[in-house]
Amino acid sequence: MGEPQASGIRAIVSDFGGVLTTPLLGSFERVQDEIAIPAENLGKALERGDNPLFELERGEIEESEFLELLSAQLEPELGHRPRLHRFREVYFDALDPNEPMIELMRELKGSGLKMAMLTNNVREWEPLWRSMMPVDEIFEEVVDSAFVGCRKPEGRIYRLTLERIGMPAEACLFIDDLLVNCEGAKKAGMKAVHFRDDEQAIAEIRAALA
Repeated sequence: MGEPQASGIRAIVSDFGGVLTTPLLGSFERVQDEIAIPAENLGKALERGDNPLFELERGEIEESEFLELLSAQLEPELGHRPRLHRFREVYFDALDPNEPMIELMRELKGSGLKMAMLTNNVREWEPLWRSMMPVDEIFEEVVDSAFVGCRKPEGRIYRLTLERIGMPAEACLFIDDLLVNCEGAKKAGMKAVHFRDDEQAIAEIRAALA
């Protein structure tokens, strides 16, 4: 059990990409530049039907199938079928650890709080993102959408996270860079901090724990 704070918070549930890393937008922009895909075309391709990125993050399709689907959906927009085989490589080359937030997570663990990570991610990318920081040293539980068949902001993934850490929702502080995911956490009963930048988020996290 995490040590209770005066606020009643006993557990931290943190996102990975965009909170413990540099912004994900930079990685997507790098992909667009390297593969010569205009942002509006990539956006349109991902909006058709059930977003293939969402299917990938739920583990419903493999990365290779996602890239094939995306390439096929981009073909009418671009007039040719783009080669996306370097998508993963380019994406991660543009992503770096966010050291101030990682250090805060270490500090919070040291204070006795229970630590969990809740990430929308890709099964094939697990070795890459885990190599970016000492995940298991900081976090006692990792809930990865690609391995559990659901993703934020679906209610089921918040309930699953609470079950795994053995905490009531009101004892958890959730941190994410997407407002829709924070709203999902609040709907599940958690308190939430919407990460926008390090200074703002660290101040709000400390205030929530005070």
